[in-house]
Amino acid sequence: MNEMYHIPVLLNESIDALNINPTGIYVDVTFGGGGHSREILKRLTTGKLVSFDRDSDAEANKINDDRFIFVRNNFRFLHNFLRYNKITEVDGILADLGVSSHHFDDASRGFSFRYDTDIDMRMNKNSDLSAAKLLNEYDESELKRIFRNYGELTNANQLAQIIIEKRSETKIKTVNDFLNAIKPVTPKKDENKFLAKVFQALRIEVNQEIDALEQMLVHSLKSLKNKGRMVVITYHSLEDRLVKNFMRSGTVDGKIEKDFYGNTDCPFKLITRKAIVPNDSEIEKNSRARSAKLRVAEKIK
Repeated sequence: MNEMYHIPVLLNESIDALNINPTGIYVDVTFGGGGHSREILKRLTTGKLVSFDRDSDAEANKINDDRFIFVRNNFRFLHNFLRYNKITEVDGILADLGVSSHHFDDASRGFSFRYDTDIDMRMNKNSDLSAAKLLNEYDESELKRIFRNYGELTNANQLAQIIIEKRSETKIKTVNDFLNAIKPVTPKKDENKFLAKVFQALRIEVNQEIDALEQMLVHSLKSLKNKGRMVVITYHSLEDRLVKNFMRSGTVDGKIEKDFYGNTDCPFKLITRKAIVPNDSEIEKNSRARSAKLRVAEKIK
């Protein structure tokens, strides 16, 4: 077993936020190294835990426990797989979004611009779409969309144009191929910050992260019982905005519905008005914690 790839960020805060009933049913939709799942199991007696992950590396961390069910699939299918396992309602759902340090540190996975390897970025290694395929096959308008929407980059047009130009000369296969291709439009100032946004945009598209998150959030409403808790840790503004709006409105577009009398008709009560963030000590131990935000809501209808 590949014991916990990383120490989970906001571990105690997120598990406490679930308000665990020892006989309840809980879901960890981002199993990873199993850190959160193990903590949940410690607080259960006769309860059950269902954990999702689409990555085969995560499956190696499966927990040998009769109370534990591992689902090797995307969390976008949350409701379907719960029903498949004869579970109609759950007491809490935990999501630790983004990419684990394991993925960034494993050079072979191609998630980081620190290593020269095949530029891959697939969470599910069996997926057809890799970052290399995207970079070599997407047209200019699609590339612009990715960098503008998922990287929030002001020079998305230039990036798309230079990729089209460079790939016509030679295919982009490795991280260094890509870094060299975009060098003319990479700012010298804040280069790492810029590249982090570029790689984030590619990763989100390759893994359809925003679409999957939207589906999981909608499924959570179908799956949570009354008073059930939704606990989500986000790492960048796109996913955080989506989660915050969903918890405030019950819809992925953030539009707040009103009933016949004009009262707000939101299915959630916010447990955290403001996001919980890691303290300085945790950030010092885990650089990934710097951008983490924990949001908690309770289903009320």
